[in-house]
Amino acid sequence: MIIPLSLIGLFAIAALVLLASPWPYLAPGAAIGLVGLLVLYRRPAWGLLAIIAVVPLEGLFKDSDLSAAKLIGASLALVLLLQLAVKQLPGERLRSSMWRLLLGFMALYLLSFWASDSSEMSLGHFRELAVGLLLFAITLLIGRELNLPMMCRLVTLSVGLTCIMAMFSAKYQDEGRAAGLLSDPNVFAMLIAIAVPMALWLVLNSPNRLHRLFWIACCLLLLAGMTKTNSRSGLVVLLISLGIVLVHYREQVARLRPRHLGFAMLGLAILLPAAVAVMPDTYIARIQSLTYLKSGVNAFKDDSLGRRSSYIVVGSKMIRENPLLGSGPGTFPLHYATTGYAKAFSANRKVGDLYRRAHNTYLEIFSEVGVPAGLLFTAMVILALYNLWYARRLWLQQGNHKQADMLTHLCMSMLAIGLFLMFLSAPNHKYLWIMLALSSVLRLEAERARLPQEAA
Repeated sequence: MIIPLSLIGLFAIAALVLLASPWPYLAPGAAIGLVGLLVLYRRPAWGLLAIIAVVPLEGLFKDSDLSAAKLIGASLALVLLLQLAVKQLPGERLRSSMWRLLLGFMALYLLSFWASDSSEMSLGHFRELAVGLLLFAITLLIGRELNLPMMCRLVTLSVGLTCIMAMFSAKYQDEGRAAGLLSDPNVFAMLIAIAVPMALWLVLNSPNRLHRLFWIACCLLLLAGMTKTNSRSGLVVLLISLGIVLVHYREQVARLRPRHLGFAMLGLAILLPAAVAVMPDTYIARIQSLTYLKSGVNAFKDDSLGRRSSYIVVGSKMIRENPLLGSGPGTFPLHYATTGYAKAFSANRKVGDLYRRAHNTYLEIFSEVGVPAGLLFTAMVILALYNLWYARRLWLQQGNHKQADMLTHLCMSMLAIGLFLMFLSAPNHKYLWIMLALSSVLRLEAERARLPQEAA
């Protein structure tokens, strides 16, 4: 009770100070903040769920220096530090197989920061990455209390809401491509690709038919939103996810009776032509443009593919020049702007068009932070996938198929993140760092659950 009482006293003093200040109307905010902190103190996992839910909605606060996610994250970090200080939260929860890779990556990152070609750009990059590192530690501490079904519901509903906004309002589109509340349609496509496996789990584990119909509608909404993004990478990732679903549930599919299979084939015969009919012509054209790849870089008729090829050329040169520590975190745009590609692919010669990021997280880290750091970062993503798949196998060995199904769908979401990092510059994405930590937590839980059975 000492910590809650001290929090009450602190906010009471803050309210009195605000009442005596030129801004007395801010005093009620101290009371609201106190209530929020006390709730987080009792249920810190709710704070993490709130952060997960507001990630797709962060665009609502893009003109503000303090977003909802940052406010909740800072409050949650304060609460967890207090709980660690009074040993209410055991420090052993920070144990993770990911630390060795992460500490090695950060050591190389700081060395690259010290030798950076632009300290200002590197500092901005570090500030963004620090948010992900904070979420990594928070998830390790409270991940075991996280309600995974609720997380799936919140992600599905949050991303689904942004799909509705993007599909029916030009305000949330970028040159006709759905971007939701984000500035990049491909980032929005990644959120949809992350949400689809979770929505499928909700469909397959619904308690009744009404709930199942609702989540099926959400799945269709997410797929419609994906087509509106015109994202080629999103389509590839979705097809891979659906393939994994069929492999995981192959035994259930094999038990289908011939009449059920006939209905399924009839449904596909109706849905596939309908999907092609409603798919935007621009999306079909973008998919067809992938055939230009076989003709080489000089034959590209698609500016987007041409730009991505130029990123690889510039990034490869940066790696050859500084293979050990790179050119410094966040400095890829600085090097790209000095090349002829920047002018060739810039429509209006604006600064934002000249200073482009690599649109490939792996390439960006290899070129900016060096090859060793790039290998460690890639190893973290692979380890997260392995942790989830290993935990799934342990639950299957214990006969807990429901938990194994959940791990399968979370592994698909993590795979979507890992694949999309090849098409986006998003080393600080919140879902990435949450899933990296959550994979360790879920593996430890599966291993602990196996110990009593082995002892028996």
